[in-house]
Amino acid sequence: MVAITVKSSSQPVIRKNSKSMFHCWAIAATAILAITNPVSSQEVTKEQCDELYTADAVVTSSCIKTECELNGYCTIHGSTYLQDKCCKHNGVNVNLLAFEPAGEWIPRIAEFKKCTGANVLLTYVEGGEDNMAKALLEDVGSNDDPNSGQGIYDAYIVQGPWIPAAYLGLKGLNDLIKANQDVIRFDDINSASRAAITYGGSVRALPLDSDNIAAAYRQDLMNKYQSWYQETFNETLRPPNTIEEMVTISERINGQDHDGDGKPDWGFCLTPQTNYFQAFLAPIFTVQQKDASGSTGQNIFFDTDTFAPLIHNPGYKKAVEYYWRYILASNCQTQTADKKKCDRKSAFPTGRCFGVISMPGTMTNMLKEGGKYAPPPENRQDQYLKEGEWFGRRIVFPGSTEVLNWGKKDYPLMKCTEKSCPAARTIGGEVINFSPFFAEGGEAYAINGKQSKPTAVNAAWDLMAWFSTLDVNLVPLAGTYRKSQTKPEAMETLAKVWNNTVLAEDLNGVITEYFKEPSEGGNPTQDFFVVGFSDYNDALHTSLHNEFLLASTDTELGLFNMTDPSNSIKVGTPEFEERYEKFIAKLQQRYDEVNSRMTGGALQQLHNWREALDMEPKKTMDDICIDLLAAGVHDAFDRLDCIKRVNLSDQCQSMKEEVEAYQPGACAGDNSKIIAAAFGAVIGACLIGGLSYLMYRRYKSYLRIRTAHEQLMEATINESIRALHQLDYPLHLVRGDEFAVEGKLVRHEVLRNTHKLTVLDSLADVDAFIAAGKHIVFFSHQWTSFTVPDPSNTQYEAMRVSLRELAKNNGWDESLNDVFVWVDYSCIPQANPSTQNLAIRSLAAYASSATYFIIVAPDTNHADLDDKCDLTTYQLRMWCRAEQVCHSMRNGTEGMYLALGDGGDLVPVKTDFFQESLRVFEGQLTCCRLEHKGMSACDRQSLVVPLLGLYGELYRAAVDGVKGGDAESLASVKAFLDEIEKHQDSVFPPTFQRVMWRKNKKVTEEVMLFGDLIERMKHRIDHGQGFSYEEEATGTASTKSNEVSTPFIRHGASDFLRHGSGVRHGSINSASKNNIQIETAVGKLEDHIEE
Repeated sequence: MVAITVKSSSQPVIRKNSKSMFHCWAIAATAILAITNPVSSQEVTKEQCDELYTADAVVTSSCIKTECELNGYCTIHGSTYLQDKCCKHNGVNVNLLAFEPAGEWIPRIAEFKKCTGANVLLTYVEGGEDNMAKALLEDVGSNDDPNSGQGIYDAYIVQGPWIPAAYLGLKGLNDLIKANQDVIRFDDINSASRAAITYGGSVRALPLDSDNIAAAYRQDLMNKYQSWYQETFNETLRPPNTIEEMVTISERINGQDHDGDGKPDWGFCLTPQTNYFQAFLAPIFTVQQKDASGSTGQNIFFDTDTFAPLIHNPGYKKAVEYYWRYILASNCQTQTADKKKCDRKSAFPTGRCFGVISMPGTMTNMLKEGGKYAPPPENRQDQYLKEGEWFGRRIVFPGSTEVLNWGKKDYPLMKCTEKSCPAARTIGGEVINFSPFFAEGGEAYAINGKQSKPTAVNAAWDLMAWFSTLDVNLVPLAGTYRKSQTKPEAMETLAKVWNNTVLAEDLNGVITEYFKEPSEGGNPTQDFFVVGFSDYNDALHTSLHNEFLLASTDTELGLFNMTDPSNSIKVGTPEFEERYEKFIAKLQQRYDEVNSRMTGGALQQLHNWREALDMEPKKTMDDICIDLLAAGVHDAFDRLDCIKRVNLSDQCQSMKEEVEAYQPGACAGDNSKIIAAAFGAVIGACLIGGLSYLMYRRYKSYLRIRTAHEQLMEATINESIRALHQLDYPLHLVRGDEFAVEGKLVRHEVLRNTHKLTVLDSLADVDAFIAAGKHIVFFSHQWTSFTVPDPSNTQYEAMRVSLRELAKNNGWDESLNDVFVWVDYSCIPQANPSTQNLAIRSLAAYASSATYFIIVAPDTNHADLDDKCDLTTYQLRMWCRAEQVCHSMRNGTEGMYLALGDGGDLVPVKTDFFQESLRVFEGQLTCCRLEHKGMSACDRQSLVVPLLGLYGELYRAAVDGVKGGDAESLASVKAFLDEIEKHQDSVFPPTFQRVMWRKNKKVTEEVMLFGDLIERMKHRIDHGQGFSYEEEATGTASTKSNEVSTPFIRHGASDFLRHGSGVRHGSINSASKNNIQIETAVGKLEDHIEE
């Protein structure tokens, strides 16, 4: 029995729309069904509804735990999630706000009540989906006002575009998902749906559906027209692979008589909506998920540097042309001319459509027998079907053989190749780029994290988590959204539910492609998830459909001939070109108007869009403006009102030329004013006084700059020493036995969520770990594709074999239980850019902390470039050299090996192997190959601090060894130092040439790298001015209770730095004091200038 509370005033507990039949149906049906048939979905009559509303009574019940357990109320439908939750939420009310009725709500709510005792009170928003975003914002409150929001509801049905405006009021679900990962299986949800509900670095809703756009064709009509098509066009009529093919087929089929009634019928049908147009854009725009710089590739809306709409390029025009040709051959030619809504839902059931494009739920209802929008048998041509065929066939949305060239100005179109389109498929000799558009992201369940009581939050979470364990056919509003739902057993179940194997197999074929991870070749495009989503959509819909494509030719922009649609303005005509340019101008104007209405304007929207796309590098709004100023993009700087955020005079020290180019005279200092005043004086004494004052100011300025330079150099040295003592991000390791059975390199987040990572929080913990007899093996390798490290598994196999051989050679336990592996893909976060950056900053410490270092460089081909990767190419990479140097400068080369994967043994590196690696900064970098576009610094600069610290440690060891009479035992240290001494300027370059883009021009500039830092470090150590810091015992409990007394810092495989009392790993008192802002690794000079 379900408790239903009604106030004595006959006003129901649900606060909005008290007379809504939807609300009454939700409450009353819950009570009736719980009493009569808990799993029935029968409806409640209006009379029952009215009776419930007027009843002056309270119907209550109490959950009895023994009854619940004996009757198995919590294990219904085969789910075990609730089995330990009998009566857990007894008497707790959960107010749930939804926008769309579904028959599954009532039985599921009743079942949840019988198990947990929770009262789930369901409300539907009046006006449905169109009003849900507003209702969500009103109840949760806006991000800008922490005191806003009515707080009536505890949980909501949401879609991705609604989240950004209210995400701070929605509960972050990360911790709950982690705690219930075995149930939620978050990584099993397709990547596009995961991205749709993640904002501000936190998961804000739990997906239970996925909205994407696919196409379908009529198999009965395909068979009917096969011979005619071959004879007429000398081509085989087949399902389209490209948008061009789909449009061409539609144009050719348009006008044929599908049903024999003597009237011309249509090609592919549609409802003209912005999301369907954007499906035409996606395969032309989205070439890859991440480019080589880590920036996003899945963007069809606004430029991520300037927020200029991506409408001024040939790819956008190509998509509009395809879309217009498609519309002219569709149901719109008839329905629009008849002044009716052009609607696929009303057109497809007539049997007059050859095909259709649609979202998944509606598509199913168009293709399955008896579907709401499916043509009945009398409107089909089933006589043309062969045995085992079905009339409606779902296919992936077609792709494009042409894509935008994002590397060139104005983004021209280029032919798709396997290199330019890494996610493309080759079909019939053509390289075709596919990119499914995930419109809106699908339905998801969110919790009010702002006003709801903890008891309601917990009950709402259990309801959502339980739903995620059930078959989608049992869950309200759910659809196919998990990768596991593409498995054969899932499709077999679906085929039984639909009684149609073909329909189920077609759906499986589509979602298998759509749900691929980027590492598997997936290439989805996400929707525009920012505040103002509906405003931008309205702007596009008004300009594209209402004023341009479907507007009468009698209007200024219209292309559609209402009298005779066949005489509408065609693509390629002067009239089309002229009106297209006006359409683009009008759309630009509307987008600008939307930006002006948004809080923070276009600049805030740009920041929001970068956050939604998880863009790298992370930028504040100030960073965005400064980068625009540096690049000379003055129109965007002005359009984004950057002058309100950037003080030009503050930028004169670091980018005077760029500031002056934007605003001449902006960097004219007090000196110029003094000189001007002096020259204006008529009395010679004033002139002399002015000149004297000028010289004095210049002298003072010189002193300030010199002092600032000294402070900056010393601060950089201090920071390099601090880096020896502290990890910016914990060291994550994979136990050897688990690494050896994985079968491939496994992503960090997967290992984390399955509890297969060992975490050491500090370098003191690392010392204790090794002192306890554990071995850390660092695998250094180069990635052989842009998206995954080792697509061929060649490197993983070499790692696995070398690990076992190393254990065998050293007499370790062959179970590998005491051996721990570090490899980048598994031990550095891949999903969260912020934590990833912290881990990369600790890379030098990771490499130097390892007891063994194995270079993995078997011969293999690069998956995206078709280049051969081997030891030679490995040695060319700067980061590979850096890892070697960081390890060898602390541990020597005794524990370093080569694993070349050619069947040979694990080979120790030669003692002079380090000589080439020492020239770290002569290695190749991706950022330099990309000429630092969109970047503020070069990766070279990030290595100055760690390498300077390691050099200081090495030099100090040599000095202490000589002073202590132990110089002979430090011969290997001396070899390192001698090699550095001979080639110091190439090992530690004072400066380097950096190529940047400013004012749309390539600029080469000399940037300081090490300067005189090496000589300063030597001087400090030679004069005993302090290389170590006072320490705090801040290790973990295990470290504190088990002190490591070894008086030297190394813990490698050799005695490389077994010298006197050295620096021991641990944290330092002054770590928080060296708050250095770094543009290069040695900071900004102006930050140290005192006024």
